[in-house]
Amino acid sequence: MDTTNKDTSSKSGLTRNLALLVGPILSILLVLCFDLDPGHPEVTQTAAVALLMAVWWITEAVPLAITSLLPIVLFPTLGIMSGKVVAPLYFNHIIMLFIGGFIVALAMQKWNLHKRIALRILLVFGIHPKFILLGFMVATAFLSMWISNTATTMMMVPIALAVILNIDEIFDDAGSKKYAIGVLLGVAYSASIGGIATLVGTPPNLSFARILNICFPHAPEISFANWMFFALPISLLFLLIVWLYLVKFYCPRKNVAKLDSDIFKKQYAELGRISFEEKVVLAVFVMLALLWLTRADINIDVLTIPGWSRIFANPNFINDGTVAIAMAVLLFLIPAKHTSSARILDWGIIAKLPWNIVLLFGGGFALASGFNESGLSMWVGNQLQGAGALHPIFLIAIICFVITFLTELTSNTATAEMLLPILGALAVAVKINPLLLMIPGTLSCSCAFMLPVATPPNAIVFGTQRLRIKDMAKAGFLLNLLGVVLITLFTYFIGRFIFGIDLAVFPEWATMK
Repeated sequence: MDTTNKDTSSKSGLTRNLALLVGPILSILLVLCFDLDPGHPEVTQTAAVALLMAVWWITEAVPLAITSLLPIVLFPTLGIMSGKVVAPLYFNHIIMLFIGGFIVALAMQKWNLHKRIALRILLVFGIHPKFILLGFMVATAFLSMWISNTATTMMMVPIALAVILNIDEIFDDAGSKKYAIGVLLGVAYSASIGGIATLVGTPPNLSFARILNICFPHAPEISFANWMFFALPISLLFLLIVWLYLVKFYCPRKNVAKLDSDIFKKQYAELGRISFEEKVVLAVFVMLALLWLTRADINIDVLTIPGWSRIFANPNFINDGTVAIAMAVLLFLIPAKHTSSARILDWGIIAKLPWNIVLLFGGGFALASGFNESGLSMWVGNQLQGAGALHPIFLIAIICFVITFLTELTSNTATAEMLLPILGALAVAVKINPLLLMIPGTLSCSCAFMLPVATPPNAIVFGTQRLRIKDMAKAGFLLNLLGVVLITLFTYFIGRFIFGIDLAVFPEWATMK
């Protein structure tokens, strides 16, 4: 019997039960004992709600989605915001972008297109252990740019275990164990690294796009293309460095020729010929990506590439969510040839959407709006004015460091929802373009590599029982620091040009309401 797991579960349950009481008590004490902004009680009340949500989000005293519903009840009853204003925040164009993109991802999973893509990538990379590792990492990262990191990892791990079993028969026990750790870590880390490359790749990216709009209604739109031009190079460089690191410390260098080159071919052959349904989903997926990339004008310094939305009378009416839903609807219209389904997708697929994440998004958007409406953002910014003495590059690095290690213990989405409004307020207080702080903060939410609880991909590979926490922590600590350095440097030296950030000019839109 595994008493360790029972003890851990018991301690976790005790923590949750304690937090269930401590959260409300701390919030009530904050309201009763402090007046953060005399004459404006809504500032203290909003801080109390934020504190309660932070305690419950961090400890998961109740499900994250349930905590996210608190603003619907507390903001109206405390006089912070009207219920009619709060409720629509839970369903907006960013939610539509998430739902539309996720429906296309579910179509890929339903018809096994994602597995075909992954195996095809693995077939390209050959049979040397280091290239097999690269194949797993590239396949995982590519898929996680478009579909859930959790679903990607769940699909890749059984394929990885099949390869590991083959390698167990060739190398000595120590060598095969080491390589197994390297492959599994590669899959987990690639899922997170690939997810940062696109707006739909991981929930914190979408949270950023909406919270920026809430806190700064006149800020320039963060389009799918602009985000990808900035984040994809970081993702690719990060992936390459992680691969080199794992090769150096985990890859065997002998008996390479004995590896079974047919292992991926057999799995690919089992899929059979590509079906009509797979072709349709692939076509829709490619169309979706191209439409996202080319919808809005792409502005890079002095160069402007016009987007296709200009052909419409009101191009600003069309956003990435519009495109995502349009492509998703197509999948419910096109007939399927397979006898198991009348159309490519049917209504049953909607039940598989992660509605808990939708509610988590909504709670974060409501909290951000509460920060803004109550004046709490301005109050927080005033308290942080001393940070203006730091050079921007050091301020970015500190933010990245704190968020990276904080999200080792908390949900990356909840971390983004809690901290992005504060980063926006900090930027206003020190007269820095908010994008310069909020973008690296967002990326850092997805760069936790040390602990199984940090991200679902980490937890999934840990669940194979092929590696220990200390294996993940040892590799992850260095990669966490690497992420801090990469994100800081890319934001400061490259992001400024992609997003039009001028260090000498505080943007007018940051002060407009």
